Amino acid sequence: MTSTSTPPSTPPSTPSSTPHSFQVDLRGLVDLLSHHLYSSPRVYVRELLQNAVDAITARHALDPAAEVRIRLSASGGRVTIEDSGIGLTAAEAHSLLATIGRSSKRGGDGADLDEQDLEATRQGFLGQFGIGLLACFVVARQIRVVTRSARDPRAAPVEWLATDDGSYTVRELPHEERPEPGTTVVLEARPGAAEWAVPAKVEELARDYGSLLPYDITFDDGEGGEPRPVTDRPAVWDRSFPTPTARRVALAGHCAQLFGFTPLDSIDLDLPVAGVRGVAYVLPEPTSPAHRAGHRVHLKGMLLTDRADNLLPDWAFFVRAVLDTDTLRPTASRENLYDDETLAAVRDALGARVRGWLAELAASDPDRLAAFLQVHHLGVKSMARHDPELLGLMLPWLPFETSDGSMSLQEFAAAHTDIHFTRTVEEFRQIAPIAAAHGLGVINAGYTYDADLLALLPAVRPELKVTELDAGAVTERLDPVPTATELALAPFLATARARLEAQGCDVVLRAFQPVSVPALYLDDRQARQERDRTAALESADSLWSGILGALRGSAPRARLVLNHNNPLIRRIAALPDEALTGTAVESLYGQALLMSQRPLRPADSTLLNRAFLGLLEWATHSTDARDAQEDQK
Repeated sequence: MTSTSTPPSTPPSTPSSTPHSFQVDLRGLVDLLSHHLYSSPRVYVRELLQNAVDAITARHALDPAAEVRIRLSASGGRVTIEDSGIGLTAAEAHSLLATIGRSSKRGGDGADLDEQDLEATRQGFLGQFGIGLLACFVVARQIRVVTRSARDPRAAPVEWLATDDGSYTVRELPHEERPEPGTTVVLEARPGAAEWAVPAKVEELARDYGSLLPYDITFDDGEGGEPRPVTDRPAVWDRSFPTPTARRVALAGHCAQLFGFTPLDSIDLDLPVAGVRGVAYVLPEPTSPAHRAGHRVHLKGMLLTDRADNLLPDWAFFVRAVLDTDTLRPTASRENLYDDETLAAVRDALGARVRGWLAELAASDPDRLAAFLQVHHLGVKSMARHDPELLGLMLPWLPFETSDGSMSLQEFAAAHTDIHFTRTVEEFRQIAPIAAAHGLGVINAGYTYDADLLALLPAVRPELKVTELDAGAVTERLDPVPTATELALAPFLATARARLEAQGCDVVLRAFQPVSVPALYLDDRQARQERDRTAALESADSLWSGILGALRGSAPRARLVLNHNNPLIRRIAALPDEALTGTAVESLYGQALLMSQRPLRPADSTLLNRAFLGLLEWATHSTDARDAQEDQK
């Protein structure tokens, strides 16, 4: 920067370390701030509030009885903020207002404070990077500062006037221009930025940034009415309420105003040791775990960001948090949190609070937990796969579709120590009625993440045995038919097995419920792999045929289980015509395959077509035979 005034004297230096001043291109700086450091020009209001609050803090360190006054106003394309803070001398105005990296918060500059007081005071400041009023040039054409120092009552008031061409002037004013210590800053909006100086916009930004600041701030829109309060303290989570219900209602209203939704519940985030206090609101609608929620963070009362995505663990995707902190470190733009060891520790502690809320619901309020899981169970399942602690906490409560109905694993495990699961919804729906009738515990793992979670269940509950459902396990639970009956039906079973041999399917006779199901198609992963190997063998060349043939093992085959309790099966078994029996068995196979909703191979489609046409031919042939008998009469 250039100056039309003589800069303050500098201490002598040795020849080898002659000091130099940086020359700053203000237009380049504004471009840097606007397009690379700050996400929006709206931050200029934060800079004004920040400087005023820090000035009051510094004044109180010098004189605890000093008045507190911060008044913000906007009209006619100008934005003005006045405070009763520490103020500046002419030398400080040169050194601090126009120099990047310098800050009155660093101590020195003639402050009558010892080092301990200085450190305590610095901890209360909002500003840390010394950019200060220069950041306001993102919207301002001109900045005028009138200030008077409280440190030196004999010092005259000072005017610092800067424009966006990079020049500034400093001059002393008569004492009557500002009788009391403090500072007044007036911004004049530059062309193209007038929208940021509209009174309604300035008041909105001031409330957004400064509602929790420690000093009372008012706003005047220049209309002649009473100034309106900007601050709204204490924070809603720190207020006293007559009943817990009243507090929940107030928090719900705060969430609706802040985030636009009414929460399922609220979770207190109170970490006194870490200087963190706030609340997390549980989302009322499902959300993807991959979505990085934006949390709202205040630093010593000043809004830092409403898009902090590194505040909570990734698994806590179902909450939106708002909190105030005096320990976490901001980034240079003061629009996010610096991801350091302190933030990592706070993140873990906040995650523990959310886990504690879940554990409390599980222990004392299962209805609220059920309401939460009804909305967020899919996301919780997704995260629990990678978070052993969350898995152990939530797995017993997560809902699953089972052969005993929809219930938690904890309820299901109480009735079944051997747990079977199916990998497809279709397979489960086919087997569930039969499994329930015969006491077989089956879980539908065809939904997203369920199979992965069930595979992890023994790690949480070692006494449980979890296996994928196979044809043998189901067949063993079904009632065998008497030996004499099975021997009498041996010719029928031989015909059925011969007909389905080409499909790689065995035939078994059992008696099971419900009676309305004539046949059940069962296979498992090994059977499907064998079937796929056989299909590949049929289409492979001689080399691959030899290799695939050598891989043939003793893997179990798919099974068509015929229900001897079903009257249709008994009638088919009693048919004297072997060809008709074979066609009927193929029809049963096709019907059971369709009921299982498995994809049909070309060979299956051919079989279904052949069986359908065979039954039609038999039906029409029988009709022709009866008609011929009638004609003979």
